[in-house]
Amino acid sequence: MGRLRVKGKAGAAKNYTTRSSAVKKLQCSLADFRRLCILKGIFPREPRSRKKANKGSSAPTSFYYTKDIAYLAHEPILKKLREHKAFAKKLSRALGRGEWAGAKSLEENKPIYRLDHIVKERYPTFIDALRDIDDALCMVFLFASLPTSSRLPSELVENCAKLAAEWQLYVMHTRALRKVFFSIKGVYYQAEVMDQTVTWLVPYQFTQNVPSDVDVRVMLTFLELYQTLLSFVFFKLYTDVGLVYPPPLDIKKQDDGAGVNAFTLQDSSRPPMIQSIAPVTVDGRQITGKLVRQTIKNIAATLESDPESADVDMVNPEPSTDETNEEFVPRPSNSDKTINSDLPTLHSLSTLPRSLSTSLFSPYTFFLSRETSRGVFEFLVRSFGGLIGWPASSGSGSPFDESDPSITHVIIDRPVIQREETSEQRELRLRRKYIQPQWIADCINAGRILLEEPYTQGKTLPPHLSPFGEYEGAYIPSEEAVDNGSVSNIEEEDEDVDAEEESANEALNTAIVAASSDPAALRAAELAAEAAGVDFGDFEAKIKQVSKKQTKMPKTTEKEVESAEKDMNKMMMSNKQRKLYEKMKHSNKKKESERIELESRKKELGKQKRKQERV
Repeated sequence: MGRLRVKGKAGAAKNYTTRSSAVKKLQCSLADFRRLCILKGIFPREPRSRKKANKGSSAPTSFYYTKDIAYLAHEPILKKLREHKAFAKKLSRALGRGEWAGAKSLEENKPIYRLDHIVKERYPTFIDALRDIDDALCMVFLFASLPTSSRLPSELVENCAKLAAEWQLYVMHTRALRKVFFSIKGVYYQAEVMDQTVTWLVPYQFTQNVPSDVDVRVMLTFLELYQTLLSFVFFKLYTDVGLVYPPPLDIKKQDDGAGVNAFTLQDSSRPPMIQSIAPVTVDGRQITGKLVRQTIKNIAATLESDPESADVDMVNPEPSTDETNEEFVPRPSNSDKTINSDLPTLHSLSTLPRSLSTSLFSPYTFFLSRETSRGVFEFLVRSFGGLIGWPASSGSGSPFDESDPSITHVIIDRPVIQREETSEQRELRLRRKYIQPQWIADCINAGRILLEEPYTQGKTLPPHLSPFGEYEGAYIPSEEAVDNGSVSNIEEEDEDVDAEEESANEALNTAIVAASSDPAALRAAELAAEAAGVDFGDFEAKIKQVSKKQTKMPKTTEKEVESAEKDMNKMMMSNKQRKLYEKMKHSNKKKESERIELESRKKELGKQKRKQERV
């Protein structure tokens, strides 16, 4: 006889537990329970039967796995939270009694928990952590742009800004940026780090207001975990490329608004800048820096009062014989005949694998106008090897000013205004290209330098297309149709002719098939062939060919066999797999319909454009 199953003690009632019972079992508050679930990655589950999981009750509630709650009961952070609760009680009691010394001692020894072990548990390998930093980067860049308040302390915002700058410095140093897109929400970036694609969103530099109905505590808990995760990841990334982490920060430059230029990338293989100097003693007296400075002042004062009396024998140091090392340039050997000195041909260059254009802007020098966002375009240009400067109103640290003759492009986002200018200003303006900000993003997404003419100041910009539509069958508009209007017109005329020919051939083929099955329609097929200009001998050969195919054709077509196989496969699926399969089919049909609609709209716009050009 098997063991009896007691109601509510087995099955779903045992595997699932409600949120209230979980809080009661862990003996913590609801806020601490939420924090634990976020840090440990535990989320509510949906049982098959909510009534069975809730022991017969149909009241709405959240369910968790019982094993997950048992896993939380042994978490060290839970112990620290309980200690912090006891600490808060003791501190409030000491402050109420006026025991200031005891309150100060409690504050110095308050319990603090760390999240290092949680990062190691959730991400066993470094690649796992690198794959999951998309949300972390989005959260950090968001909080770096928020204003400080009672709910958001200044230390938190400063730390987020520091992490954001460290990530941008690494991407610029390694040239890892691949794509960029300007959207309504902000700027989307995509980088390739250690063969992993990382995509993040940076909001625009506007004044942000935190809505009152947003639960900031939940977001701060996520941010707490993400800050620890990014610190681990950045340390590994910086050390792998031979850089010191964290990069040294110049407080003065940061206060002047230097941005990422306030950080200095320091090579870890170099010795530290400040080295210990051995003390120097002369006649038993130690020579210090203060004594040297005082001696120099005395000599300077003596020279000013009486230059002739102060004859000091100065030993002129010999000029340095160290010559600058010339750059080694390999030369082809005349004696060694095995070296092939032939120049590469176009065919040999085309067969080489195409490298990523990480130095796209290296031949150019850019200058930002004051209305453009310095943080965005400095990051974009420097990530692809370009030089960039900005006016003093955008912050300090610009390597050159607006009058520098080496500037090739000016990024400007304002309408053209006629103003008086000198001959020097006019000559300087003619030597530069004034382009709108979209040109930078489109060049990066295209992987090459585009023509500046459609992007010059005051012109209507071409559509800014998202570079992230990479799924199979996605609508990708062709640039050739926009650039070469005459070629597209010729191609579309050829397509119209081909479509007319195809329709005539289809009509003739249907007539031939009908004639082979029905001899009464033979005369009509002959007339259709004569109108289409088909020779009578070819017409008879087609009729014989169609009749042979019909005799050899099986009763069931290939499409019917394929649909029958799909039906059989669906019958072998489980209910869950069948629903998932139907969802996939629905999403594919939706994407296909969107693609067809966009293509039809593109054709209509092309026809309207050609009509306007003809008029």
